[in-house]
Amino acid sequence: MGSGKSQKDQNVHSEQGNGKSAILGLQHLLAMYAGAVAVPLLIGTGLNFNSEQMTYLISIDIFMCGIATLLQLTVNRFFGIGLPVVLGCAIQAVAPLIMIGSDKGVGAIYGSIIASGIFVVLVSGIFSKIKKLFPPLVTGTVITVIGLTLIPVAVEKMGGGSAAAPSFGDPENLLLAFVTILLIIVVQTWGRGFIKSIAVLIGLVGGTVLAAILGHVDLAPVGEATWFHFPQPFYFGTPTFDVSSILLMIIISIVSMVESTGVYFALGDITGKHVGEEELKKGYRAEGLAVILGGLFNTFPYTGFSQNVGLVQLSGIKTRRPIYYSAIFLIILGLLPKVGAVAQIIPEAVLGGGMLVMFGMVAVQGMRMLSKVDYTNDKNLLVIAISIGFGLGFNMLPTLFQQMPATVSMFTGNGIVMSSLTAIILNLLFNGIKKEQ
Repeated sequence: MGSGKSQKDQNVHSEQGNGKSAILGLQHLLAMYAGAVAVPLLIGTGLNFNSEQMTYLISIDIFMCGIATLLQLTVNRFFGIGLPVVLGCAIQAVAPLIMIGSDKGVGAIYGSIIASGIFVVLVSGIFSKIKKLFPPLVTGTVITVIGLTLIPVAVEKMGGGSAAAPSFGDPENLLLAFVTILLIIVVQTWGRGFIKSIAVLIGLVGGTVLAAILGHVDLAPVGEATWFHFPQPFYFGTPTFDVSSILLMIIISIVSMVESTGVYFALGDITGKHVGEEELKKGYRAEGLAVILGGLFNTFPYTGFSQNVGLVQLSGIKTRRPIYYSAIFLIILGLLPKVGAVAQIIPEAVLGGGMLVMFGMVAVQGMRMLSKVDYTNDKNLLVIAISIGFGLGFNMLPTLFQQMPATVSMFTGNGIVMSSLTAIILNLLFNGIKKEQ
């Protein structure tokens, strides 16, 4: 049976040829590009990075997306799931990393990322047991809270950036934000196939073109960027290891692993490849290695991108060859800072419109997971209600626990951590650990 599959794969490879595979690979790159670039853009602007830092952040992030994807494509005895999966930055890491950077400094961001990557590698073999702590009731609640936590950030960007600025809420900024949202809605509603899959990218491009007509586009970052550069480890300085920051990123990594599990099973189903415990273990290890490299080279955590699963289904590819092309294209683009700098010309208001849609979709993704929950069970309702209440409430007013000891307040002041811990504890208390089908 294995040799039959191998022969079938070879036939598909030969039918595709390098030209068609390259085009399919480019399509996968475009489908994930907006999501991949959004994470460094959001975190960089949230931490007030300058133009040079932003160019590095975006370029190296694209480069590392390619490296992370290659790690998953390459199968050996230690890592690599060997499915046509594209890895990109985990959007759910945005709010936590901005919080860590604002409170503890940039060094704490990368220390927590490195530590969480090591954690993922270490627990990869036993995650099938740990995963039972994260049924849809828990993961759906956490992802919903992450999405809802991010929405105010998007709304502030729609107004032009800082709510304290005199120009905040300028009518032209609002026009750019709502035109961007409208374009995304139009493409998502009436677009077909590949065009529909890049609705956010089209919205951002369309909004930026309108901004250029109105005189709101500054091309200086592109002019200032060099043509070529190499990744530099610890570009933003030496990582620091803060306990609360590490715990937060470990929670985010576990949520990402749960998400990736769904991506792996979906791709296994589409391609007809068995995904068992050994394959999952190698997949998690590759993801953990990618996260460690992200910390070392000052980018962000990586996870399997679910938007590319639909493309695998649409294009009908069964092999990894097109994804190898995607990875190579990403690596090449990441070595060209001017390409990364192009993303910086997107005005804040346009970015805010795109962010509102993307973050709203993160929340909806959580709600979709919660649709699998038994709502006739009042205990489940209680888990969701209290966890979301803690998550949003404590995040909006972190000073609520300022008179508690510092070790307590550093956890209670983070809504996502509190939401996650509350959901896990209440679920165990009410439902125990149920055997998975």
